[in-house]
Amino acid sequence: MIEPYFQTELGKLYCADSFEIMREMATYSLDLIVTDPPYGIDIASRGTLGSERLGKPKDYSKQSWDKKPLDRKYFYEMLRVTYNQIIFGGNYYTNFLDNSSCWVVWDKDNTGDYADCELAWTSFKTATRKIKWRWNGMLQEDMSNKEERQYPTQKPLPVIQWIINKYSKPDDIILDPFCGSGTTAVACEITKHKWICIDKRIEACEIAKKRIIKETRQLTIT
Repeated sequence: MIEPYFQTELGKLYCADSFEIMREMATYSLDLIVTDPPYGIDIASRGTLGSERLGKPKDYSKQSWDKKPLDRKYFYEMLRVTYNQIIFGGNYYTNFLDNSSCWVVWDKDNTGDYADCELAWTSFKTATRKIKWRWNGMLQEDMSNKEERQYPTQKPLPVIQWIINKYSKPDDIILDPFCGSGTTAVACEITKHKWICIDKRIEACEIAKKRIIKETRQLTIT
């Protein structure tokens, strides 16, 4: 049995291959997946990501976690262990996922050459929905409360909170099998949802752990 890398009263963070964790779970034992898996587009090779607050750029160019798409086995397990799923980058995996009437469109309000939107496939049967939240380099939607971007594929916390609030119930247990910098875990702590987050990279888990500790401390203070 793999022990958690870190845990709180609401959730557990595992530093492991998510396939190994999920295949030990019972079918439909969890309620919802909210995740942003590797797409296989080698985004890490695009250089560094600067820490806007600390001014220390991080070089991700030699990392290999996004060199190739996920194996089908991960999708089999994600669909097996949860009742519903929301998967960013689902447009890269249409050969593994059924057609959906409900895509989540994140409008990034970009002004440069980056993608204007990102798409999340969902298992829900409702209509497609859009959330607009600027995430354009130094420019963010809430400039008075800027998030420190610590990871190449990090999603804005308010976007993940919006998704959880819209597509989950208060007693749902939420799984993120590719949690990266831990945004899903932090959002679950804020919304008081139980959670399980997994990432096989120790550097990602350490970032996630620090973010969760910081957020839960602030919640305790407030």
